Amino acid sequence: MKLYRFAHKTGVYGVSIVEEHENRVLVQVEQVIKHPKQGDLHNPKETSGVFFHERKALSQYEKRYASPSQLKAFDVQELPYKASLQQAISELEAKLTEKNDAHAKLSLKNLNQLKADYATQYKCDFE
Repeated sequence: MKLYRFAHKTGVYGVSIVEEHENRVLVQVEQVIKHPKQGDLHNPKETSGVFFHERKALSQYEKRYASPSQLKAFDVQELPYKASLQQAISELEAKLTEKNDAHAKLSLKNLNQLKADYATQYKCDFE
């Protein structure tokens, strides 16, 4: 199976092509490369007076339509979905812990809730 890099909102995924149409392709999520950012994308780094969004990663095998131009070369190690999700979460947590500001603290709180949700969904623990 050939994988492609696909950016969706603020997350990045490894995807495979399920169907090809004239000017779009149906892709299926195989792994997470970068976990979506938390918070209000229209007011980055703001924590008060905004709705602080909790953003989940696309699920394993979730499908999305994309234009062929949205698919890039897959340039990272191929990993099973759960391992890739754990790695993406850990990378985001490390960056947020380093920043240690109000936005980072709220983002970490969201990620902790998401890890509990992922544990239920995928029946394994996320550190």
